[in-house]
Amino acid sequence: MTLRLARLPMLGAVLLAGSALADIGPVQQQKLSLELANRLVSATLEACHTDGRTAVVAAVDRGGNLVALQRDDNIGPHNTVAAQRKAFTSLSTGTASRELAERARQDPESANLNTLDELLLLGGGVPLRSGSDVIGALGVAGAGGSAIDEGCAITAIERVLPQ
Repeated sequence: MTLRLARLPMLGAVLLAGSALADIGPVQQQKLSLELANRLVSATLEACHTDGRTAVVAAVDRGGNLVALQRDDNIGPHNTVAAQRKAFTSLSTGTASRELAERARQDPESANLNTLDELLLLGGGVPLRSGSDVIGALGVAGAGGSAIDEGCAITAIERVLPQ
């Protein structure tokens, strides 16, 4: 009889855990659509063109998957990879890649970020936000420097995805 009574608290805990799990449902998240990615990429190239610059622009979704990419003529092939990695870096960290690069240069504890092959600590990656959620990122390369790459992306985001 005491063995049965000793099992009751355990049974209660199992039932409570089961009911807590029953309340868990799918996660609802905003995501970057192909249409929005294409609009952002086009607007980024337009911003670069306004300054007389050419570039390559990549848009990745919240999972780091490439959604859209456009490359101007005469842009070196390494810039395509760089744009994708800048976007991935920005998405992964939720911060502009130029800011992350600066942090890695100034903070010895962050310097090891340079050792991660997936990250590219060069400016030109900018997170895309919907409210407080990061839904993707843009990466720009080949426009003439990190600050210029980033500026093209920011101009496009302000035009297409105002908060």
